Amino acid sequence: MKFPLLLALLIGGASALHLRSEMSDFKSQLGDENLPTDVGMSKPEAEECPPGEELIPIEEEEGSGNEDTSGDDGAVSGEDMTDEDLQCPKEEDTISLVGNSGCKTCRYLLVRQPRPFDQAQSVCRSCYRGTLASIHSFSVNFQIQSSVKVLNQAQVWIGGRITGWGHCKRFQWIDGSSWNFAYWAVGQPRCGAGRCVTLCTQGGHWRRSPCVQSRPFVCSY
Repeated sequence: MKFPLLLALLIGGASALHLRSEMSDFKSQLGDENLPTDVGMSKPEAEECPPGEELIPIEEEEGSGNEDTSGDDGAVSGEDMTDEDLQCPKEEDTISLVGNSGCKTCRYLLVRQPRPFDQAQSVCRSCYRGTLASIHSFSVNFQIQSSVKVLNQAQVWIGGRITGWGHCKRFQWIDGSSWNFAYWAVGQPRCGAGRCVTLCTQGGHWRRSPCVQSRPFVCSY
């Protein structure tokens, strides 16, 4: 009785070895040619931001999302008035500001009549052949602030705005000049909503503000 049992065990072991060999050959046939690979599954490279100045922190929030409809580049929106409809400010609604002593061609004009950012830029361009003011030094910032502090308004528009979205948000001047100076209030520009920049009439610090709000503004021409 022992011999048949031993023979059965030997046959069973040989079958198991043969099955294992077949499975090994099957995996080998799949090999590198048929098994899925990681090609094309790598993470996409981060999008490169266009050249600009003073990158906004990535975690910065856009606010409520409805505070600004003027677009991301500071250009005149479709809701802005046309040049034919635009009425230039009366002389009594403007104040000529003291310019930079080191720049004889730098002239500034305060327009008292409040307008949204885009309309303010249209007035500067169409009525005075200029733009909303860009500020490149503390001395100019102080000169402008000293002139506008007589207003019964907390803030006035200057020509700074945010361009781009997401990881590529940056501050730029609407006249295209270099963003080489800033005078932010405490907590700015990280906190607060809006894509346009105001100058505070008391203290001269800058804040972000929704572009659709109407404010007095400073033109450079």
